This record gives sequence, structure tokens and C-alpha cells, in this order.
Amino acid sequence: MAYMPRDSSATKARLLDAAFTEFAAYGIAGARVDRIAETAGANKRLIYAYFGNKEQLFDEVLHRALAAGAESVPFDVDDLPGYAGAIFDHLVARPELMRLRLWKLLERPSATGLEPDAFRVKTAKVATAQQRGDLARGMEPADLLTMVLAVAQAWFNADEGADEEETGRTWSQQRLAAHRAAVVEAARRISEPHPADSD
Repeated sequence: MAYMPRDSSATKARLLDAAFTEFAAYGIAGARVDRIAETAGANKRLIYAYFGNKEQLFDEVLHRALAAGAESVPFDVDDLPGYAGAIFDHLVARPELMRLRLWKLLERPSATGLEPDAFRVKTAKVATAQQRGDLARGMEPADLLTMVLAVAQAWFNADEGADEEETGRTWSQQRLAAHRAAVVEAARRISEPHPADSD
């Protein structure tokens, strides 16, 4: 039986924090277990004892990050533009999340966590709102939700809109506010019901 230190929950949390930073920077293949352990101030054997292997550690890091995001940005089907703006704010505060998500798509696309279940719940709420006439009906519920989520994340994926002096996403507060306003407006236009929807 593997020895677990008395402060195992604190050690796990430090390892997950360190792994988040490591995976966001290097992906799964480039991440180093010894670097994660050193950053966390823990023995690297504990990573295998707690999480199994590097892929399972990545899955746990991703699951934890998504759960924290869902808690920080609750879904509001009655205000999809506001929801998109809140996601944008969350990503501004934690830009590493987008990098972690990209590494997941590149290196571990088959891994599933809370994403599919959470998406189904949200899609069902969108479908109900469309039936009530509160949201545009021109797209399938899953497509409408996907477009709103894409709008919220667009600025973090596109280099074309960045000014030369804003490399590294060091946006000024004025530019940041303009980006956010564009996100909210685009989500509003996508989701707002049209006169034809009432027919």
C-alpha cells in the first residue's frame, strides 16, 4: 500500500495547480512529471500514487478547471449575451484555460469529462427557450449554443484582430472593454428571436 502523507489533500491541490501550469505551457507530451513535482514541492512518486499516469493527471486537471469555470460562470439561458460576456471575462482572468483546451483537442481528443453531460443539459435549456420563443429558432439548439460559446472564445484564438503592441494579449482596458462589448453584441444577434420565429 502506497504511503500517503497526512496533508494529502493539500499535496494533491499543489500538484494539480503545478500540473495545470505545466500542461498549459507544454501539453501532455512536453510536460515533465519531475517539473510538476518540483513546482509543487512534492515527491514525483505521489503523482503516480494519486493520479495513475500523466494522461490521467491531465484529465483530472482539465476536469477541475472546467468544474471551476462552471462554478464561476453559471449558465443563464435567459441571458446568453451576458453568459458569453462572463465566459470572456473568465478567460481574460485565466488565459491558460484556452491553451489547456487546445492541448486536449490536439493530444487527447477522446478524453471526456463533464463536458458532454454539461453541454446536453445546456442544450436542453436552449431548446426549451426556443420553443417558448425566447431565443432564435433558426439553428438547432446545439448549434446555437456552440455559436455563442465560439463568440465568447473568438478573441483568444484569432491573431488577426490583435494590434502589434498587444502581442501576448496584453490588452489595454479600453481595448478589452471593446472586445467584450463585441462578444456580447454578437451573442445577442445570434440568439435574439426574430419576427419570423413567432410564425
